[in-house]
Amino acid sequence: MKGIEIHIPALSKPENQPKWLRHLNTVNHHRMLVCQHCFKIGLYKQGLLHDLSKYNPVEFMVGARYFQGFQSPNNAERMDKGYSSAWLHHKGRNKHHLEYWIDYSLGEESALAGMKMPVQYVAEMFCDRVAASKTYLKDQYTDDAPLQYYEKSKYHYLMHPETRALLEKMLTMLAEKGEKITFAYIKHEILHK
Repeated sequence: MKGIEIHIPALSKPENQPKWLRHLNTVNHHRMLVCQHCFKIGLYKQGLLHDLSKYNPVEFMVGARYFQGFQSPNNAERMDKGYSSAWLHHKGRNKHHLEYWIDYSLGEESALAGMKMPVQYVAEMFCDRVAASKTYLKDQYTDDAPLQYYEKSKYHYLMHPETRALLEKMLTMLAEKGEKITFAYIKHEILHK
């Protein structure tokens, strides 16, 4: 059409993009990786629905404000405010997070305890951890990175012993045998017994 000019902005380098766009790209990249991993193990619906709450303004605005690119923006919000409003929203809506499954304990050891997670959510949690490691480590990622990250924090996680054992088994297998063997094992031996 004559007289109408359409301006398409040139793609700029990521470091020159606004923080909200870099955060959106990070979320999209992470979700794509989780989706690919979930598809490899047969969790198609979970892959497609993974982390959709991150687009909710409660989570997205915090992510955009605190975006750093090398760690979750929730950590930066937590350091700034002493808590993360985005995380409190996120963990209550996504069953692949162990924190979703924390409830009052029926035992006398502690007031709160991790409940046994359904296997499909433990598998999605595994996919999430692998994708997060790939997203934040980029070229530095190795198959033992998710296990190393887990090992740093595992003692403060409130997890049911069976859930803990299953997650550790999958992370250890990934570190020792790689993705192809681990994903096949999860699909055929863990999810489809």
